[in-house]
Amino acid sequence: MTQIRGNLFILSAPSGAGKSSLINALLAKHSDMKVSVSHTTRSPRPGEANGVHYHFVNVDEFKSLIEKNDFFEWAQVFDNYYGTSKQAIEEQLAAGIDVFLDIDWQGARQVRDLVADVETIFILPPSKVELEARLNNRGQDSQEIIAGRMAKAQSETSHYNEYDYLVVNDDFATALKEIETIVLAKRLSLHSQAIRHQDLLVDLLR
Repeated sequence: MTQIRGNLFILSAPSGAGKSSLINALLAKHSDMKVSVSHTTRSPRPGEANGVHYHFVNVDEFKSLIEKNDFFEWAQVFDNYYGTSKQAIEEQLAAGIDVFLDIDWQGARQVRDLVADVETIFILPPSKVELEARLNNRGQDSQEIIAGRMAKAQSETSHYNEYDYLVVNDDFATALKEIETIVLAKRLSLHSQAIRHQDLLVDLLR
């Protein structure tokens, strides 16, 4: 039987919209889904581990990887760089694993230019007030950084119409279910199902 390739998904959102929490909940429920571990030049936050949450590198190392064309996509966000390894993504997709890219709209544009059938999802907070409250409740960033993230949120949200799907993370369980529904619909596409059930189709059409 032909190996069915995994599907590639992009999840983008303003910082504080709950994207990381949704991804973690999704992966906890589904062993056949993975999130790409990006490279970044920013410093680790409390509780973050190198190679688990991000591959933490310095600016010179990151720029060297750019020169080697090792990134599927990369972008500069605020004062830091973020990038996605080509090799890691391809290996997971070839193994039939659905891969989620946790990237911003800049990276999403780069990926769409390379992958025709990538599915893109933009996650919104329920309101600007709630977004600021979530950023404050993290207890990880200074007020100056939070103010910068709030200012950036409007710019990021203005790119929502470049995506295939829009999910509002008001009720967490509902938002999670909506993302799962998007994944299921992709898995049930004609192309995937024709490969998955090729023996059945041959028998029925014989």
